Amino acid sequence: MKVHPSNYRILGFTQSVPLKDLVALGREKGIPVYEDLGSGNLVDLRPFGLPYEPTVQESLRAGVSVLSFSGDKLLGGPQAGIILGDEEIIDVVRKHPLNLALRIDKLTLAGLEATLRLYMEPETLSQRLPTLAFLSTSMEVLKERACRIQHLLEERLPSSFSIRVMEDISYVGGGALPLAEMPTAVVALVHSDLAASWIEERARRGHPPVIGRIKGEAFLLDMRTVRDEDVKLLVASFRRSLA
Repeated sequence: MKVHPSNYRILGFTQSVPLKDLVALGREKGIPVYEDLGSGNLVDLRPFGLPYEPTVQESLRAGVSVLSFSGDKLLGGPQAGIILGDEEIIDVVRKHPLNLALRIDKLTLAGLEATLRLYMEPETLSQRLPTLAFLSTSMEVLKERACRIQHLLEERLPSSFSIRVMEDISYVGGGALPLAEMPTAVVALVHSDLAASWIEERARRGHPPVIGRIKGEAFLLDMRTVRDEDVKLLVASFRRSLA
């Protein structure tokens, strides 16, 4: 069994056995080789400025007997577990009593199917799949979006708020690319009398809730996970929560 560290990294004097070597050893000994790929990446992420991450296709080409990965995370669909591999082994998994308790419902299955269908049109994938759209948005677009939100908030919030646009770093996060950093634009809010934790709590309790992060004395809104259609909704929530 080989587990890909998609939600952590071990740094230092460490070494990992290449998958092809494990497959060769498994065939020699007559033992199935199982890989847990974790995040379920289906595309090369390097064109988006991200580090190399092994894909499902690469693992299957290496000859693993069984491969499992997530339907959410980098794949971008609903939360689910996907198992691929030798028909004989998959039949055993399918007939196991736990399958009745753990199998996904029809709504999740429909969402997963719709997500996978997007991959059949790779030329539009980065625009239509939200996960890849967030990862591939240019800094220019992020800054423009941040400036628009800054202007709208300055019109609607009291003068006790200082609002500015800054450059910062987005972390793709555990379960996907735990060490990957991406440049981003943020809207930073600072209150003249109240702590950033107060802004965070009020924003989180808003309708709809707005989730940001605290850095120093400022509450930050990361534009990498804000879509154009979210801007008015976000600003309205802040006006109700903080005005």
